Amino acid sequence: MDEKFRLDKSAFKATSAKEADNHVTYWRTKTISERLQAGFYLINQFYGTTNSTPLDRTVFSKRNRD
Repeated sequence: MDEKFRLDKSAFKATSAKEADNHVTYWRTKTISERLQAGFYLINQFYGTTNSTPLDRTVFSKRNRD
C-alpha cells in the first residue's frame, strides 16, 4: 500500500496559501473508495498498525442483535 501513496516530488508547483489550503476540491475529485483507502492509510501511519496487527479482544467484542 505504501507504493500507492508514494510522494511524487515532480507534482508540486508554487501556489498561494489560499489555493494550497483548498483540500475540499481535491478530495471531491476522488471516489469514495479512494478517500477511504487514503484515510485508512493515514490512520495506520499514525497508530503504527498493519493488516496483520491483532485486534485487542479486551476492548472490542461482538454482540448478537436481537
